[in-house]
Amino acid sequence: HSLLDLLRRPGVTYGALREWMPDGTPEPATAEAEQIEITAKYSGYVERQRDEVARHLAQESVPLPADLDYAGVRGLSKEVQQRLGQHRPQTVGQASRIQGVTPAAISLLLVHLKRRSATTARERHA
Repeated sequence: HSLLDLLRRPGVTYGALREWMPDGTPEPATAEAEQIEITAKYSGYVERQRDEVARHLAQESVPLPADLDYAGVRGLSKEVQQRLGQHRPQTVGQASRIQGVTPAAISLLLVHLKRRSATTARERHA
């Protein structure tokens, strides 16, 4: 394991690993040492957040067909169907900003769009 891998473990501190670090490494009490420890400990969380933001941005611009029948989207509540039908958003991003439209509803909408796209592609090739 690398020292960085060890530093990611709970209870392991920068100071505890100091004896295995090369010369010129910041002392445990410095701001740089503290930042290195924080970065190591939270890097997994930060990476997950980056992935989530990237997924959100990719979904933001997914177009919604003008003829989409929200009543046909399996699992959407009547309230969400009504709100989407009333506002007729052009993209998934716009739909996600409508009051009362939950992240779960957006997921159902994305699944519906993916299935609809796959069905359309199969019909074209048949």
